[in-house]
Amino acid sequence: MDRPDPPRIFSPARRRAVRRRMLALQQREGAGRYLLDDMVEDVTERLGFLRHQPAHALVIGDHSAQLGRWLRARGSTVHEAEPALGFDEESPFPQTGFDFIASLGTLDTVNDLPGALIHLRAALAQGGLMIASFVGAGSLAGLRTAMFAADADRPAPRLHPMVDVRAGGQLLQRAGFADPVIDSRSVDVRFRSLASLLADLRAQGLSNVLADPGPTLTRQAHERARQDYGASHLEHFEIVTLSGWRR
Repeated sequence: MDRPDPPRIFSPARRRAVRRRMLALQQREGAGRYLLDDMVEDVTERLGFLRHQPAHALVIGDHSAQLGRWLRARGSTVHEAEPALGFDEESPFPQTGFDFIASLGTLDTVNDLPGALIHLRAALAQGGLMIASFVGAGSLAGLRTAMFAADADRPAPRLHPMVDVRAGGQLLQRAGFADPVIDSRSVDVRFRSLASLLADLRAQGLSNVLADPGPTLTRQAHERARQDYGASHLEHFEIVTLSGWRR
């Protein structure tokens, strides 16, 4: 029996456009990159703890190339795939046999997350390890509140639905990963204004890529959101990490 098509929550075209804009913004001095930096540091710590030294690695989504450099310095052959340049995680990867795959900040906006995990597992060699990190449920509570204030009595879709730890564990099991590990950690950042938060989200590829993004905010609605957010706000990002092996 054919597998039913997944719901179309995200727009692949908007996703590519947002990530291409991210690549351009990252060329500017002082562009926010702290979420990716946190993910890269976490992956290197996990590999060290597990004493997993991959010979052939695939890195997805690391526009800074930090992780690839780190792996090469330890003797790995590294293939780096950037989704903004055309890689589709919802389709089989053209190469297989990787003994390590890292997906950083990309799986949160695919329409078929179970399918993407199945394809990642299929690209692993026997005994290979996958680690995937992305912004998950519990993030951006302040922004969500501000958007509700902006829309008043007519709320519109503004922020993405997000995966939580429990759902992540179920997805790994469905995809056939062995010894799955699912956890999350917090990254808290203080912003001086709503505008500074939105600039950081754009620079890190976290803008709205919903298939139905809702109507554009009016000037009055944007002002309501700005006032609700305030002049200083501690925003919370929850980083969900999924890892598992192909046995």
